Amino acid sequence: MKDLKELKKIEQYADSCIKCGFCTFFCPVYQEDKIETNVARGKNFLIRQILKGEQKFTKEMQDILGRCLLCKRCWFICPPKTQIDRVVMAARAQKVNEKGMGFIKRLIFSKLMSHRKLFGLFAKIVQKFQWIMPRTEGNVRHVPDFVKVMGRRNFPEFAKKFMRDRVKPVYESADGKPAKIRVGFFMGCLIDFMYPDLGLKAIEFLTRHGVEVVVPKDQNCCGIPMSTNGDFKTARMLANKNIEAFEKLNVDYIVSICATCSSGLKDYQKYLPENEEQKKRYEAFEKKIKDINEFIFDNLKIKPEDLTLKKEFQGKTATWHDPCHLVRYQNIKDQPRAILKGLNGLKYAEMPNADLCCGMGGSFSVYHYDITKKIGAKKMNGVKATGADIVVTACPGCMMSLEDSAIQNNMPQKVYHILELVE
Repeated sequence: MKDLKELKKIEQYADSCIKCGFCTFFCPVYQEDKIETNVARGKNFLIRQILKGEQKFTKEMQDILGRCLLCKRCWFICPPKTQIDRVVMAARAQKVNEKGMGFIKRLIFSKLMSHRKLFGLFAKIVQKFQWIMPRTEGNVRHVPDFVKVMGRRNFPEFAKKFMRDRVKPVYESADGKPAKIRVGFFMGCLIDFMYPDLGLKAIEFLTRHGVEVVVPKDQNCCGIPMSTNGDFKTARMLANKNIEAFEKLNVDYIVSICATCSSGLKDYQKYLPENEEQKKRYEAFEKKIKDINEFIFDNLKIKPEDLTLKKEFQGKTATWHDPCHLVRYQNIKDQPRAILKGLNGLKYAEMPNADLCCGMGGSFSVYHYDITKKIGAKKMNGVKATGADIVVTACPGCMMSLEDSAIQNNMPQKVYHILELVE
């Protein structure tokens, strides 16, 4: 039998499944296709068969492992709390150990995204030629149906100037007083290349509230695209680079405005350590990571009523979409709602199934865009039920997916990051 190193690490979680089937009622993918192998119970059974030596990583098995959003919705209602996200990710990593990555993914993850300057150069080339794709509206472009590799029909433009080309290394507290907190700002990929104005807005917000912000340019991708695809080797390399970039800055915290990034940075210690020393280093790093929603409440202790709503949103009704990497991976649910409810002049309407995955799931939406569209349509039905004018969230990936779903379903609602609503 081959060395099942990655699967052996999670064997206890795989064994905890009691086959009750509760997951079938909550899995977004299963609810669309009703295929047993696409739900947690089915995947877990097959992975246990691999552990027993009764199943191999066939092409069909690889496809099955790929049909999971890793949204953790099944875990949330699972009676024994089977950590299926860890089971599936370990199985994907085991598959990579045995079979290697496919050529395209290996090129994108280990050769392109993991080398920031090269990735930036590639993004600039795409930016120069994106005029080929017609605008749908605003800065959203339409990808022709024949470009199947994109997996998304509408997506935001690459920015004319990326955040790393506009940002300063250090931003002092705006009030001129000694900063009460010194933080490192983690850009991530989408903020850097597609939403740089949002990143600069976050820095301005932090400095205005007495925070000194430092932005190391040698930071990299958070590594979550690699780890969720089983490329733990590249993800571990990126983890070490990011930790090194921030360790030398002597910051109190590291703040991210991307739910996926903050989740990925916190989870280095969960998936990637190869030894005890590495685990301790990752755990120490995790303690410094703060998503902007929890940082506003837990550290800055800002009262929602003290925030000022931008004039353009006065009288509007907003609804909130819970990013999976925020609500279930980080247990951050109440803080953003408190902000929206506390903003004077804004009406709030809770969305039915606000925690339903938007259907993005990283590369899931590339390979299974047909399912993504169906999940997105359900999300838009929830939005429609609220009568809201705008949809608010805290993850650039969710923003992309929600914008696409709104266009696909002829919905008038615009999508905003929660920071875009406040002065």
